Amino acid sequence: MGRRALRNNDPSLDLSGHLKTIDQLPAPWSSTVVFGRDAPLEVEVGSGKGLFLRTAAAARPDTLFLGIEVARKYARFAAAGLAKRQLDNARVVAGDALRVFAEVFTDASLQAVHVYFPDPWWKKRHRKRRVMRAPLLRDIQRTLKEGGLLHFWTDVREYFDESLELLAEYRQLEGPIGVEETPPEDDMDFRTHFERRMRLTGQPVYRSAFRKKG
Repeated sequence: MGRRALRNNDPSLDLSGHLKTIDQLPAPWSSTVVFGRDAPLEVEVGSGKGLFLRTAAAARPDTLFLGIEVARKYARFAAAGLAKRQLDNARVVAGDALRVFAEVFTDASLQAVHVYFPDPWWKKRHRKRRVMRAPLLRDIQRTLKEGGLLHFWTDVREYFDESLELLAEYRQLEGPIGVEETPPEDDMDFRTHFERRMRLTGQPVYRSAFRKKG
């Protein structure tokens, strides 16, 4: 199911504090440089419209959130949502997550990594474009702190099963840990807009989590 058209952002919003490019990130990573303070850092790969970033940042002000979105118009939309709500503990990077993980994040620097409904790239010749592949999984294992979590959800059973087979090769990632589906408390009580669409239309969502061993 494809992405829906975006509403226009308020042109008066200043996105400079919430929207970054890869080249604007410090390498090696420094939360103090990007956020002005140090705190546990969680990263979302593929932020889309930014629902997870907004809700998580608002609910947990003592945690820092960095979303990475390869589609620049979606990155801008997600950043605008953060700026509008003045959520200073979240940022969006417009760029390729594989580059950010490989070039920016240091070992054992992340509290959690969130991968929700990544593009399944249905055609066999396009499978190499999937994010749940060896290059990213190696870096997720490397960058998670001891006890840190990888959250992976998808609506595509084949992608889910294939990803779990790949994750079994990463011995420091313990799982899969089952994730129960809970009833929403309101109309927007979902991790992402895509989860909302799937559940409202009665389609299954496959959820898993993995914990970094010591």
